[in-house]
Amino acid sequence: MLGLPKGSLEESTKALFAKAGWKITTSSRSYKPSIDDAELDGRFIRAQEVSRYVEHGFFDCGLTGFDWIQENNSDVVEVCDLIYSRASVKKSRWVLCVPESSSYQKPEDLAGKRVATELVGTVKRYFESKKINVEVEFSWGATEVKVPDLVDAIVDITETGNSIRANKLRIIDTLLETNTKFIANKKSWADPAKRKKIETIAMLLTGALEAGSKVGLKMNAPKAALESILKTIPALRNPTISPLSNPDWIALETIIDESVAREIIPQLKRIGAEGIVEYPLNKVVY
Repeated sequence: MLGLPKGSLEESTKALFAKAGWKITTSSRSYKPSIDDAELDGRFIRAQEVSRYVEHGFFDCGLTGFDWIQENNSDVVEVCDLIYSRASVKKSRWVLCVPESSSYQKPEDLAGKRVATELVGTVKRYFESKKINVEVEFSWGATEVKVPDLVDAIVDITETGNSIRANKLRIIDTLLETNTKFIANKKSWADPAKRKKIETIAMLLTGALEAGSKVGLKMNAPKAALESILKTIPALRNPTISPLSNPDWIALETIIDESVAREIIPQLKRIGAEGIVEYPLNKVVY
C-alpha cells in the first residue's frame, strides 16, 4: 500500500513513476489511483499526512517531504531522497520572512510578536531553541499576504524566492531545507517480501530522477581521434567502444549531462566524429 502526495506534487509524482515504469491514473476527483502493477495499491492524500499513515501502518511506504516527517515527529524508515517538486529538482526551504520595510533584522527582533505558518510545531521548536518568546499561529494558506496587517512575520516554504520578493518580503533566517523522501513503515521494512518491493521502487524512482538531467550520446569516429574524444567527453564511466566494419573506425556510446551536450557536440564534430546522436533517457541506475 503506497501513500502518494495529493496537491501540488501530484502530477510531478505521477510523471516520475511513469518514467520509472509504473503508470498511475486517477479520475479528476478520485483519491484512489489505478496502478498497472498487481503488487501495488495506493491512495492520494495530503503530503502533510503521509508520514503519519506510514508510521501507523496504513501505508507500507509513501512519498512526503522531510519537513512533514519532522513536523509530525514520525518514526519511519527514510529509504531514499527524491529531490523533485512541481517546478524544479532543487531542495525547498522554510524561511522566516518579514516585510521589506520593517526594522526586523534577526529572529531575536521578533520577541513578543506574532508569526504565522503552516509548520507550527517546527516553528515553535525553532523559537524555543533560541529562547525567543513569540506567538505562533497556524495559517491555512496565502500566508504571504498576512504581513504586516495580521501578523508580524511568517515562516513559509520557497523554491525560488519569487513569491517572497513579489510580496515585498525579506528573508531573515532559514529554518529547514526539505525535499521529497521515500519512506517506509518499520514493520513493512522488516518483512523481506515488502522490503524487496520497496527497494525496487526506490531504485527505479532514483534512476528516473538521475536520468532527468542526462542524455545518451553515440557517434562514429576514426580510431585516430579516439584519444582526443576521450579527453572531450565527461563520461559517467569510460564510454562503450565498439568496432565497425571499417577497421579504421569505431563506434562510441556514453552518458553525459544534458547541460553540456551543446558544448561537446560541436567539439566532437570538429575532432572528426560523425553520425552523432543525442537521445533522452528514462532511467540511469548506478
